[in-house]
Amino acid sequence: MGFVDTLTDPDFLVAVLAAVSAAAIVFTFGMQLTDKKDMDSRIKKVAIERERLRVEEISRLRGEDKNARRKAANSDTVKNIVERFSLKKAFADEDTAFKLAQAGYRSPSAITTLVFLRFVVPLGVTAIALFYFAFIITKDSPLFLSISYAIAAGIVSSYLPVVLLKNKIAKRQQAIRSSWSDALDLILLCVESGMSIEHAFKKVAIEISQQSPELGEELTLTTAELSFLDQRSKAYDNLAQRTGLDEVKAVMTALIQSDKYGTSVGSSLRVMAEEGRDMRMMEAEKKAASLPPKLTVPLILFFLPVLFIMIMSPALIGAFAIQAPT
Repeated sequence: MGFVDTLTDPDFLVAVLAAVSAAAIVFTFGMQLTDKKDMDSRIKKVAIERERLRVEEISRLRGEDKNARRKAANSDTVKNIVERFSLKKAFADEDTAFKLAQAGYRSPSAITTLVFLRFVVPLGVTAIALFYFAFIITKDSPLFLSISYAIAAGIVSSYLPVVLLKNKIAKRQQAIRSSWSDALDLILLCVESGMSIEHAFKKVAIEISQQSPELGEELTLTTAELSFLDQRSKAYDNLAQRTGLDEVKAVMTALIQSDKYGTSVGSSLRVMAEEGRDMRMMEAEKKAASLPPKLTVPLILFFLPVLFIMIMSPALIGAFAIQAPT
């Protein structure tokens, strides 16, 4: 039986469709279990962060040193290496903590882990590249050439942790941005129904977690900060800094001004919600307007050649049939 006969065999087609269906079922149930585990881990992280905020606030009132407690939570080996070589001065700045928070890493050891990776990754890549170039690829070339290639690979790899962090921040911001308008509408409904801003954040955090776990996590942390911090403006400002989004900063600024001057929170949220819906519609129109230029290249490369073949094939077959000797 030939290959074409095998592909057109009904039994073979039924077996292939059954295998694809079984794989789709297994994949669907597996993704549900993965999402559940991810949700449980996020809920656990939020609970840990809330407890940390509570402990820090209590320690602040008691005058305890929280820096000592943060140092005790770090790994001893990594911490000793970072402190011995003063890696924080070389690889970290004032914005590093905010960038890690925007990526979702708020633990005290996050900065230590980042600077340790920025120190270790180039060394490891340089060593691996030197062995690879010296003994496998360019083993007949001079040694200094292999060393140069290895150093170049190490320099390039030094930016790998930063690139991965920026990629994580971009994905998290996109997930928050896609659900922020809906969350703002829900907060407005809760406030206009008579809820306080704390209960509104708490309620919306529970509801929006199914759509965007990242935004639900941030709102839950803001609820905890509204309960423990001495000023609401700090909680609002922390949310704006953790997200790094202009639309979130605008809403938090409006809430800070409403809390400072005693204006209506519902009115401010209503105006911001309308602006958010308008911006969302403009973004959708912008994406729709950019589709024709993006479809031009795939249309030329994939659709037009097939169309020309389908149109010209009958004529070519007829021409060759006429020219063929009878």
